[in-house]
Amino acid sequence: MGDLNLEVTYFEKGGPQNTDKALEIAKKYAEQFGIKDIIIASTTGTTAKKASELFDPNYYNIVIITHTYFFRGIEMRQSFPDDLRESLNQKGFKVFSTTHAFGGVERSMRISLKQWGPVEILAKYLRTNFCQGMKVCMEIALMASDGGLIQDLNKDVICIGGTGRGADTV
Repeated sequence: MGDLNLEVTYFEKGGPQNTDKALEIAKKYAEQFGIKDIIIASTTGTTAKKASELFDPNYYNIVIITHTYFFRGIEMRQSFPDDLRESLNQKGFKVFSTTHAFGGVERSMRISLKQWGPVEILAKYLRTNFCQGMKVCMEIALMASDGGLIQDLNKDVICIGGTGRGADTV
């Protein structure tokens, strides 16, 4: 294989204002490189809805990763709306909620015992030395593959994540 030239976009500021552009970049790279597996982080469903307007689930394997249940505490069961989950699943998108790969039990121990475990240290390292979106992309890739939603781990995937709300990292 010869040289590979890629276009890089750096957003001035992370956040939801970059979602449309991030999704367009992901679609462009999926088409350019024939990548079929697209993994998208979506907390409230806003990014998932936008992605559903851009990606055809009959052509792509679209996996939408939500927050785990009760992520915000016992008062809120799930931030991702049930009706949207059902609608997207019926259209062929895969909406998946599971324990965060870089959180889970270690996060609860860090919060309650004030002790950091290796996985939480890795998450902090990724957030600090790269960005929140990069950490999210790595995490959702693990969550989708652990959940059996990626059929061939020898093929490239595209992950779309963000900082807080929306998408700003591909």
